[in-house]
Amino acid sequence: MTEVMSIARVRWACRRGMLELDVLFQPFVEKHYEALSDADKATFVRLLECEDPELFAWFMGHEICQDPELAAMVVTVRGREAP
Repeated sequence: MTEVMSIARVRWACRRGMLELDVLFQPFVEKHYEALSDADKATFVRLLECEDPELFAWFMGHEICQDPELAAMVVTVRGREAP
């Protein structure tokens, strides 16, 4: 299991090469990351280790992540988007 990063490192890892991902990740981290369980924090960090094109495809619904934990985290992040 990926270790839980400090919030500063997570914020830095959320800075992606795609604006669409920045818009999803940065608000999620600011508003919801601290409330996640350690296991969910580790899953989110693992999600951040994925490549941008892969993340984009999952978050935009073009593909479904085959890893059940990562797929659940995609749903969690998408479910907590600002209106």
